[in-house]
Amino acid sequence: MPSQGSRTTRVSSRTRRGRPSVKKRCYAASNQDEAEENDGEELASTSCEVIQRITQYNLRRRPGDASNTVVPVKKKKRTKSNAPEIKGEAVGGRYLQEDLPDEVLLKIFSYLLEFDLCRVAKVCKRFKTIADDAELWRKLYQQIFEYDLPLIRPEPKVFTFLEKDCKDYANPWKESFKQLFHGVHVRPGCGHMYGNRGRRWKSRSMFCFDSIEQAYSWIDNERYEDGIIFVHTGIYVGEFLLIDLNIAVIGAAQGNVMDQVIIERESESTIVFVDNCKDAYLGYVTLKFTPDIATSVPHHKHYALEVTENCSPTIDHCRIKSTSVGAAVCVTGSGADPYIHHCLIKDCENVGLYVTDYAQGTYEDNEISGNALAGIWVKNYANPIMRRNHIHHGRDVGIFTFDYGQGYFENCDIHNNRIAGFEVKAGANPTVIQCEIHHGQTGGIYVHENGRGQFIENKIHSNNFAGVWITSNSDPTIRKNEIYNGHQGGVYIFGEGRGLIEHNNIYGNALAGIQIRTNSNPIVRHNKIHHGQHGGIYVHEKGQGLIEENEVYSNTLAGVWITTGSTPVLRRNRIHSGKQVGVYFYDNGHGVLEDNDIFNHLYSGVQIRTGSNPLIRRNKIWGGQNGGILVYNSGLGMIENNEIFDNAMAGVWIKTDSNPVLRHNKIHDGRDGGICIFNGGKGILEENDIFRNAQAGLLISTQSHPTLRRNRIFDGQAAGVEITNNATANLDGNKVFNNKFGGLCLASGVNPVMKDNHIYGNHNMVEKAVGSGQCLYKISSYTSFPMHDFYRCKTCNTTERNAICVNCIKTCHGGHDVEFIRHDRFFCDCGAGTLNNACRLQGEPTQDTDTLYDSAAPMESHTVRLN
Repeated sequence: MPSQGSRTTRVSSRTRRGRPSVKKRCYAASNQDEAEENDGEELASTSCEVIQRITQYNLRRRPGDASNTVVPVKKKKRTKSNAPEIKGEAVGGRYLQEDLPDEVLLKIFSYLLEFDLCRVAKVCKRFKTIADDAELWRKLYQQIFEYDLPLIRPEPKVFTFLEKDCKDYANPWKESFKQLFHGVHVRPGCGHMYGNRGRRWKSRSMFCFDSIEQAYSWIDNERYEDGIIFVHTGIYVGEFLLIDLNIAVIGAAQGNVMDQVIIERESESTIVFVDNCKDAYLGYVTLKFTPDIATSVPHHKHYALEVTENCSPTIDHCRIKSTSVGAAVCVTGSGADPYIHHCLIKDCENVGLYVTDYAQGTYEDNEISGNALAGIWVKNYANPIMRRNHIHHGRDVGIFTFDYGQGYFENCDIHNNRIAGFEVKAGANPTVIQCEIHHGQTGGIYVHENGRGQFIENKIHSNNFAGVWITSNSDPTIRKNEIYNGHQGGVYIFGEGRGLIEHNNIYGNALAGIQIRTNSNPIVRHNKIHHGQHGGIYVHEKGQGLIEENEVYSNTLAGVWITTGSTPVLRRNRIHSGKQVGVYFYDNGHGVLEDNDIFNHLYSGVQIRTGSNPLIRRNKIWGGQNGGILVYNSGLGMIENNEIFDNAMAGVWIKTDSNPVLRHNKIHDGRDGGICIFNGGKGILEENDIFRNAQAGLLISTQSHPTLRRNRIFDGQAAGVEITNNATANLDGNKVFNNKFGGLCLASGVNPVMKDNHIYGNHNMVEKAVGSGQCLYKISSYTSFPMHDFYRCKTCNTTERNAICVNCIKTCHGGHDVEFIRHDRFFCDCGAGTLNNACRLQGEPTQDTDTLYDSAAPMESHTVRLN
């Protein structure tokens, strides 16, 4: 078997002899006389011009067949001639031309070979029509080439089969013969069919060999350019094929050609293309490299197909397989630039396609599947172009770019690989555009160890883990992708990952749409993150990031979660329509939340708890069904210059030892109170405008102790400031005016610290109602809580949850055993019709409810941790 040394010897010997002259397409026998060549000039033409269409004459008509209406030769009018009578051979010639039936001529022509048909076609128009019969040429063509369909060569390095209904050529079989007849054939045992041996094949002059090596050596020795080797049906084992000529090697067989022509080798690479082989072609064959696994000879650097530096062959419609520990296809070296398309690289014991060491190439419409390692490796500054490839069911990653590998990948379908669909590592920087990456058994895209890359307009979906993973200082661009229906998250950035995540549509994932953790610091902008089965964006474990101008909506849990020491910046986002909280800070979550629109959440717009201390400024927070901002369980925060309005409950809640700072906010038009502080809540409230709220502008209750400085509380539908239930406050320089139920209302036992406050112009509707003898329920209903004296009736068995106003005590419960409870906020249960006796000061009872001494408590989010 030839060794690597024999390759070097053959290449060097060719270099020494210099190859001074090249013959072009002189594949007919050299001893053919000039006249014979002229006879066959039509067949020898290699022009790809379309033959002018001639109306076909149906030579195989049946009697009475109307299809044979066109006669190629006009029938001559019988006239009496004075010409002498023709004798001898001329009579037979006239008989053949004019009187012999077409069917008989067709039968005679069927015994002719291709050059003979070309010669008789020159006799007359009638002979040409019959000699151009497609069925005659099909039979001749299939004797030589075996193909079921005609194969044409429309341009260099392009071979394609014509469909049966193709109308581009008058006779596609003849056209294919014209383009391909100068090729040499490899067809063991069939040489007699191609050479001028015997009477049957006398006019045919083609070359046929028993091995590919023999055919290649003959072309090499004759120094012919642009040769074609047709390799016919069979298994060719042990051929030594080092291609350094611009030739075409193409399989020739019936049916699926590539499955019938197999080239196999057990040592060294099966086929190698080497330096200066720029216009070579290999097509319609199966290449196998099947080394003996029992041998001690290393074969990890041998391949089924190897393309080396400074060559650019075309590989077309090949099946390529290797059982070696090396790749099936290796493209290596500067200037290696093959065009590999419509190939099947399947079930290899290592990598399918390996592009390395500055190699390039174009790879289109290939199927790469079932390989033990990656379907494709791109390494060491290699930069291929890959389009419309189908890469699937690999036992490792689909495509792996690493060690500064690059590449352009477009419209590839990558799915069902055991690890990630696309992996980028160690400085690699690929561009991936409009690919579909889906159903990976782990993730979709995995970028790590300083990986980069541009992932643009891809569909990434239905992967078992995150759609995109970014970690360990990697910095890719993830842009205009659809990332959806992942069995875990959408984009997962961890371990100091970075990246630009923009203009993506991220939805329907089982975990967070974007997750940022462990000191990662990406830029996330202009994305839509919605309809997740979990939260929208989850930042935890000291995660960072700039998150701006995204739309986050309709997620099952919080729109944005920030926790465990994380400090992201959120700017100009629209966070809305969530089924829980809009933005949720907990367990020492920090960061900046500014210039966002946060609205229409089932819970609060913003929640802050357990040591979290964010900066919240210049946001619009509205439409929350559980309030605007809730600060609880020792939450902190700087809340300034926000507009908080139209929330179903209080604009701001502060409770359970929380101590935020609120400055320069506008809190207005709430469907409940403005600010509600209770259960030990604190806080500093400075220079806020609190107005037009349905309940108290500021309610302070249950051991709370805030500080209020220079606030304006006005135009409320209830009291301006209410302090109750053993709470207190420091009030300094506030203005409280034009509130319906009074300016400052203090429950029994409340003694706030007051300084320089201006309380004026308030409408004390409570005192007016009492003075006019009305039940206080008439001015409050059960949704409002005016502050006044309230009582209980022992005779009517009222409970601790009931309260009765002073006028109902006098009128409805006159003569009963009653007791004064305290001066506090309440609504009258007698007027509400919830007691046994009907209220005499009211009309029909409204609904059965108990008096609540505070606004309804807000709903708190329960943390669901992500692993």
